[in-house]
Formats: sequence, structure tokens, C-alpha cells
Amino acid sequence: MTPKILRQLWSLVENSQTKTLLQMDDASLVQWLVHQMTTQALLEPTETDYLVDYIQSRLALIRDMAYERHY
Repeated sequence: MTPKILRQLWSLVENSQTKTLLQMDDASLVQWLVHQMTTQALLEPTETDYLVDYIQSRLALIRDMAYERHY
């Protein structure tokens, strides 16, 4: 994954409503984030696979960040 894609992902996380990030189960959250990213940038299939793996490995951090903003 390129640094640009990583920046876009974390910007998306920061700008998303906390309620959205906290209410979804893990699979739905990964799918939603990937969908949002693919509407912002043209990703190759391999980049999408890397993005899914990356998001799955960072779900706890994403939820912690959303939780901190929420409360």
C-alpha cells in the first residue's frame, strides 16, 4: 500500500462519525471502510486485499480512536 492510501484511510477514520465506527461488527466495518476507500481512489485488486488485511489488523485501534472521540 502506498503512503497516500494510508493517509486517506486514516483521514477517513478521523472524519467518520463515531457512531458509525462503533456500531458495526468487525466484518461490516471492514467492508464499509473498504467501500469508502474504493469510492475515493482507484485501487488495484492486490491493493484492496492489502487494505482489507491492514484494516483488520487495526480494528482495535480504529474503535479506540472512535471511542475516545465519542466520550
